[in-house]
Amino acid sequence: MERITKMSNEGLQLLKELEGFRAKPYLDGADKPTIGYGSTYYKDGTRVTMKDVAISQFEATELLEALLLHYVRTVDCYTRDDIKQNEFDALVCFAYNVGDPQFKSSTLIKKVNAYATQDAITKEFLKWVNVNKKPDAGLRNRRLKEINLYFK
Repeated sequence: MERITKMSNEGLQLLKELEGFRAKPYLDGADKPTIGYGSTYYKDGTRVTMKDVAISQFEATELLEALLLHYVRTVDCYTRDDIKQNEFDALVCFAYNVGDPQFKSSTLIKKVNAYATQDAITKEFLKWVNVNKKPDAGLRNRRLKEINLYFK
């Protein structure tokens, strides 16, 4: 089996669907200025601000693809080498949403790397459905879609 090191087009399309496109800056669930497909900063490392100009869907896709490289590398580095493409894609979607430190230290990754059962992995995905310590229907829906991709 060949090691997966890139996100598939199917994974990218799901991530774009999960994040949704917004041309103008907005505050995300954690009150961080965000633009495009959930980007909180630009390619050059500059943080998004609420005063930034709108971007096109094309620019948002370019930004997403550039920022995704970091999360793809993170998933590659922190997961075993025999995961399948759908598993890799779901984990990149998850990492993009929760961030690096949370991904790296998550019990989800420990379970994935330990070949845990489907139930155990599903439970770990579903632990990440809160915004400000309260369950969020949108995040739950996102996790269910990531789970469906992971076990496809």
